[in-house]
Amino acid sequence: MTGEHTASAQSRDRTPWTAPQRRALFAGVGSWTLDGLDYFILVFVLTDVANGLKSTVTTASLAITLTLLLRPIGAIVFGALAEKFGRKHILALNIVLYSVIELISALSPTIAFFLVTRIFYGIMMGGIWGVASALTMETVPDRSRGWVSGVFQAGYPAGYLIAAILYGLLGEAIGWRGLFALGGLPILLAVYMWIFVKESPVWLDRGTSKDSKPRYLETFKQSWKIIVFAIVLMAAFNFFSHGTQDMYPTFLKEQHGFGNGVESLIAIFYNIAAILGGILAGTLSQKFGRRWVMIVMSLLVLPAIPLWAYSHTAVMLGLGAFIVQFMVQGAWGVIPAYLNELMPLGARAMLTGFVYQVGNVIASPNSTLQASWAEHLGGNFSLPMSVIAGSVAVIIAVLVFFGKETRDTNIEGNT
Repeated sequence: MTGEHTASAQSRDRTPWTAPQRRALFAGVGSWTLDGLDYFILVFVLTDVANGLKSTVTTASLAITLTLLLRPIGAIVFGALAEKFGRKHILALNIVLYSVIELISALSPTIAFFLVTRIFYGIMMGGIWGVASALTMETVPDRSRGWVSGVFQAGYPAGYLIAAILYGLLGEAIGWRGLFALGGLPILLAVYMWIFVKESPVWLDRGTSKDSKPRYLETFKQSWKIIVFAIVLMAAFNFFSHGTQDMYPTFLKEQHGFGNGVESLIAIFYNIAAILGGILAGTLSQKFGRRWVMIVMSLLVLPAIPLWAYSHTAVMLGLGAFIVQFMVQGAWGVIPAYLNELMPLGARAMLTGFVYQVGNVIASPNSTLQASWAEHLGGNFSLPMSVIAGSVAVIIAVLVFFGKETRDTNIEGNT
């Protein structure tokens, strides 16, 4: 009854957004978008990096693996700092540091130097999601949390989309070093945050209480079941996204023989779908609940798999990719709100980022798994992609079904 009353009260609340709330949303979404942009630049220039630094694509690809493996460390470090010193300043510092790493990467004289810079970039990247989502979710109105969740998570495919456009427009003109140099531009967002963005009101209120010091060991002991559940769920979700995205361009090129133009166009098409799906699903979750929207979006991937993995024309494959990414990222669009509502207040900035990034590490073998399986099948990616996508869709639906509904959670006290 209390949940129904809370939802009803939120639906009647039509207080206009304040300027600090709008700025926090811009800063949070901008942080995740630009972080995604910097990450996906490497995906497009991997061959150029290998050639430019007199190495092989296999060796250069270690940069992606190292980035994924180091992200949990950044989540712990920057999340803990954000609990102690506030979300705003630590997020701005985090942005400055990963921007500087991008600039240093552009100056790499050898492949070994480049790989070391990507280790540090992985740590810096790992801090962004948890701190940015905490700042955003703790600042925006409760009634808008679902919509904001979708907008926030849509920042990642938006970063992918911008990277694809920049590569298409400027890749040949400025080369991979020039593109990495552009990765230093997020520093401007950090300056904007320091000047215009206010600290999370939830963190400020907690700071005035007598018992405001984070107790991480105690929190882990009290909430270990929730933390384990969240890690397993995020591993499944990361298999869901990486399993449907990472090898799809290779599938289009190697199995169907499409050129760069068709491949790029389909990638842009399905990233637009990802953005739209995330925003729509996040919005719907405010009305129908987080669990049911994630379940429905996950299961709706299943009927689209034959179109996505077994079609033979660019149009039908593009349509299948649009539908799959709309649903996959639709389910993902609920996650920022869901994790922030699920985690305890005193360690939210650290734990949300930590479970997200540990799940990412568990799912990191996805590309190698699909590639080796396809090689065993004579270059057929259809079966590995469809089995992984279909299996994980069902696993997510089952996990979320037995999970907790969090829509009406008071994130100021997580009650």
